[in-house]
Amino acid sequence: MTDLTGYIRKNGSIGIRNHVLVLPTVSCVNGIVNRISREVPEAICAPHAYGCGRGGIRDIEILFRILSGLVRHPNVGGVVLIGLGCEVSNTAGLLAHLSDAGKPIEIFNVQSDGGSVETSRKGIAAARRMLADLARQSRVVVPWDKLLIAMECGGSDAMSGVTANVALGAVSDWLVKKGATVIFGENTEMIGTTHVLTRRARDQQVAGQIEQMITRAERLTRDVMGEFASLVISPGNMDGGMSTIAEKSMGCIFKGGTTTINQVVDYGQAPSEHGLILQDGPGYDSDSMAGLAASGSHLMFFSTGRGNPIGFPAMPVIKVASNTRMYEAMKDDMDVNAGVLVEGCSLSQLRDRMIDLMIRAINGEMTKAETNGMDVLTFMTVHPPF
Repeated sequence: MTDLTGYIRKNGSIGIRNHVLVLPTVSCVNGIVNRISREVPEAICAPHAYGCGRGGIRDIEILFRILSGLVRHPNVGGVVLIGLGCEVSNTAGLLAHLSDAGKPIEIFNVQSDGGSVETSRKGIAAARRMLADLARQSRVVVPWDKLLIAMECGGSDAMSGVTANVALGAVSDWLVKKGATVIFGENTEMIGTTHVLTRRARDQQVAGQIEQMITRAERLTRDVMGEFASLVISPGNMDGGMSTIAEKSMGCIFKGGTTTINQVVDYGQAPSEHGLILQDGPGYDSDSMAGLAASGSHLMFFSTGRGNPIGFPAMPVIKVASNTRMYEAMKDDMDVNAGVLVEGCSLSQLRDRMIDLMIRAINGEMTKAETNGMDVLTFMTVHPPF
């Protein structure tokens, strides 16, 4: 089998990309980040809509956890952090969470660095310096047990739980056997599966955490949707043949495979265990992706039945179509056609194709979402998630 290669960080983590990330602490400075993006297109610029105007200690904790997790992300070799100066998630507060980041971080604040034009100029220069420094680094062989791979589904249809998520589950089992760590979340899409997932828990403590997570998600769903709680699925899910959240959930959890669940982590929290991990994160695709990325996921498999092209900044996303019709309609966006499982291809054959594609992506080959520039950054800042 082909060796895995990546970049060694000063803190001992490994990255499979070597990006410069330009990240705003607050939406007020998105214009500066966008300007840097136009001048330095090689950098990963990630504007977002958050950083201020939200209250509550728990919400601020989540905000800092996600932003610091993105800065710490192993695929990021250097960071240009753009702040305003008066926001809740100010650069000084964020920097306190980054002592172990293990990479260069340059910080600029609009209110103290000469305004938007001057801050843009400084940010552009910093990004170019970092890119030049990172270009001198070489890939080295890295082990499987340093990898964290995320599993996500979005825009699901009735075939997602029959083909695509089953294929993701087969890859999950293979990865765990190789010593890698696999993580998936979407707590609202676990409603109705408590009895299945708790049986797979490593011990009673993990089983209790799984039960609490799903019970909390179900209670919130009922509080918000009342008598329609069982229908907490999108119009696209319904058009694709789904009828209830229980049906969607049973298909959703297939992407985690069949191995023991070793830990439940909070939204955006990095796992401390190996093997299969659950994340207590929301069902909304892009918010879920941010939590999994902030946890340190190197790469993500994303299954979709209706067709969702979304990618994520600095984290390669492999898109897996659940059916051939959609795959043919969106060939420029889909990396894998899992619809072949109902057309004569065996699960082991498809799994092996996906593993080969994953290894190529780990070693630097770009996924469709990367090639097409489909990066989107949104994340949950209100707790509890829905």
